[in-house]
Amino acid sequence: MLISFCPVICTSRPVESRAFYSRLFGFTATHPTEWYAGLGRPGRHHEIALVDHGHPALPEEFRTPVRAVRITLEVDDRAGGWERLAALGARRSPDGGHLVVRDPNGVWIDVVAPN
Repeated sequence: MLISFCPVICTSRPVESRAFYSRLFGFTATHPTEWYAGLGRPGRHHEIALVDHGHPALPEEFRTPVRAVRITLEVDDRAGGWERLAALGARRSPDGGHLVVRDPNGVWIDVVAPN
């Protein structure tokens, strides 16, 4: 059974990316190094990782920044959480059912909340 899931984003902008995920979604560095940052949420199994795309620890064929990906995150506080995210740059989708924002790498983040 799956107990954790951790997308890894190869980035040419690790510092900006770490600040983005911390500021908008409350992630904190759980395993920071010069070229890698594991980001987590206290008491949760929600993780994301950032890796410097040019670091020699990566196999040559993986040394490229992310090109296209979409991540969907669910929040539990539609009213308060959405207003905070909107103030930080997220926009409502045309149908108003979710928020969208891009991280420093161009990754589209789709923010949804239960009805």
